Amino acid sequence: MDIIEKILALLEKGQQQEALIEYKKILNSGSAEEKFSLAEELFQFGFIDEAKALYENLLQAYPDEGELLVLLAETCIELGDEDQAMLALEKVTPADSSYPQALLLLADLYQINGLYEVSEQKLKSAKQLLPDEVVIDFAMGELYAEQGKVTEAIRAYQAVLLQETEIAGVIIHQRIADILSSSGSFEEALPHYEQALNEKLEINTLFGYAFTALQAGFNRTAIEKFNEIKSLDPDYHSLYLPLAKAYEREEQLLQSFETVKEGIRQDEFNKDLFFYGGKIALKLAEEDEAERLFREALALDPAFTEAALTLNKLFIKQERYENVIDLIKELDIQEEEEPQLIWDEALALQNLEKYSHALNKYEHAYTFFKNDHEFLNDYGYFLIEEGKNAKAAEIFIKLLKGDPSNEDYQQMIERLTDELPK
Repeated sequence: MDIIEKILALLEKGQQQEALIEYKKILNSGSAEEKFSLAEELFQFGFIDEAKALYENLLQAYPDEGELLVLLAETCIELGDEDQAMLALEKVTPADSSYPQALLLLADLYQINGLYEVSEQKLKSAKQLLPDEVVIDFAMGELYAEQGKVTEAIRAYQAVLLQETEIAGVIIHQRIADILSSSGSFEEALPHYEQALNEKLEINTLFGYAFTALQAGFNRTAIEKFNEIKSLDPDYHSLYLPLAKAYEREEQLLQSFETVKEGIRQDEFNKDLFFYGGKIALKLAEEDEAERLFREALALDPAFTEAALTLNKLFIKQERYENVIDLIKELDIQEEEEPQLIWDEALALQNLEKYSHALNKYEHAYTFFKNDHEFLNDYGYFLIEEGKNAKAAEIFIKLLKGDPSNEDYQQMIERLTDELPK
C-alpha cells in the first residue's frame, strides 16, 4: 500500500489525525505526482483546504501550469474565495490547453456576480476554441435562461440536444420545458416535459408537466399527473392546491374540497389552502365551513388581505355587521393599504345606524373610489338618507356621466336639485 492509499484508508476509517500526519509528509517532501494525485482525491473527499495547499505548493514549482491554476480556482470557488479564483484563472494563457476550461469557470463566476455581458464574452471565446464542445452550449443556455432570454436559451439547449440529452444531471428537455412554461408558452412546453419524463421519471419534472397542463387549460391531464405525483409521494405539498383548482375547473367541487382537506392534513400551516378551501365551501353553500377556513387562514396570517375581504363579503351578505367591524379591528392591515376595508366599514356602520361614523368612512373611502360605480351608488344613496342632497346630487351627476342612459339617475338628479334651496 502506497502512502496515498494509506491516507485514503485512514480517512475512510475516520482516523483524520493519522491521515493528516501522512498528508503533511506528502505536502513537505512528496513528489509532484503524489501531490497532484492526493490533491484530486482530497478534493473528492471534501478536504478542500488541504487540496488547495497541495495545488499552491505545486504552483511554486510550476507557476504557469494552466491545469494547476484551474484546479486551484475550483478549490477557491468551493471555499467561497471568488477573488482568488479569478486571479488564478486570469493567469491561464490562451496557448494553454486548459484555457477553455478557465474561460468556462470565469464565465460562471461573472454570471454569479451578475456580469452577464462579460460572462457571455468568455463563453463565446471558449466556443471559438472548441466549437463542438457541448458543455459550452449548455453554459450558454444556463446564462441566457437566467437573463430571461428565452429564444437564445432554447437555441443553445437545442444545440446540446444534437449531442446529449443530459448534462451534469440536468435533463435538457426539462430545461426547455421549464423556460417555455415560465414564458407562457404552455402548450409548446408540454411535449418537452413528456420527453423529459420518458428519459427519467422525476417528481419535480412531473409537477412541472402537471402545472403547465393546468396553465394550458388541459385540466384532465393536470388532474391525472397531479394524482400520479400523489401516488408517488403524498408528502409533496405543492400538488394539492393546483389539483384542487383543476377539479374546480372541471366543476368537480366535492373532489376539489376533498383535495383541499387532504392538503391541509399534509400542510396545516398553508394559509392558501385554507383560503381556497373557504372559497370552494362558499360554492358548496357551506357558509359556516367557509367562515371557519377563512378564519384559519387569517390566524396564520393576520395581514392576509384577500381572506379578510372575502370573509367580510360573507358577513355583509349575512348582515352580520358587528362582525365586519370586529374583523377589521383584528386585522394587521392598514386601511390605506386596502381601501376596500374602509368601504366595508362604512357600509357596516350605516346598517348599524351609526351614521356619523359611517359618513366619515364614506368620505375617506371616496378618495380611493371616486371613479368606482358601485361605491358611488352606495355613497349617493347614503347621502340622500342623511339629507345631504347637494353632495348626493354631485355623486349622481358623476354616475350619470358614466352611464348617460340611466333614467333613474336622471330622475334622481332632477329631484335632488328641485329640493335644493333656491
